[in-house]
Amino acid sequence: MEKINSSLSEQQKFMKMAIAEAKQARILDEVPIGAIVVHDGQVIGRGHNMREKFQDVTYHAEMLAIMEACTNLGSWRLEDCDLYVTLEPCIMCSGAIINARIKNVYYGATDPKAGAVDSLYHLLSDSRLNHQVNVHSGVLRGECSQMLKNFFREIRRRRKEARRKNKTNP
Repeated sequence: MEKINSSLSEQQKFMKMAIAEAKQARILDEVPIGAIVVHDGQVIGRGHNMREKFQDVTYHAEMLAIMEACTNLGSWRLEDCDLYVTLEPCIMCSGAIINARIKNVYYGATDPKAGAVDSLYHLLSDSRLNHQVNVHSGVLRGECSQMLKNFFREIRRRRKEARRKNKTNP
């Protein structure tokens, strides 16, 4: 576990843990997104993207962290829990967050293409639903965003290199 600076706020400390999970995803060549669930100041669920490894669309960081938290609490209700995630949750993950009745969501980077918390939709605060979640955006935004930018820059570089290589080796 990486050492976390004691001058960081509690939210930043927990987001650093989510970032550590995202780094685990990156090692697996997955999109670097990480999440943790916190209950009474203790991490009870961790997850990082593993869609490629398991070829399962539901293996998002948030889903895996929520599943582990439910197992550890022995309940699907996570009413007094907080979720920290490096990227704004999508529609699927937002649905799980609502259904689990998570109290607070802290996220780092926005997701203008799939974000269902603030960017495209506002599911977590929709009063028509049975549960609303307190949302705290932008926690360590720069670090979370840069991880994703670096990952996708590397993907584009590899693809370009592969196309160039294919043109020279028919």
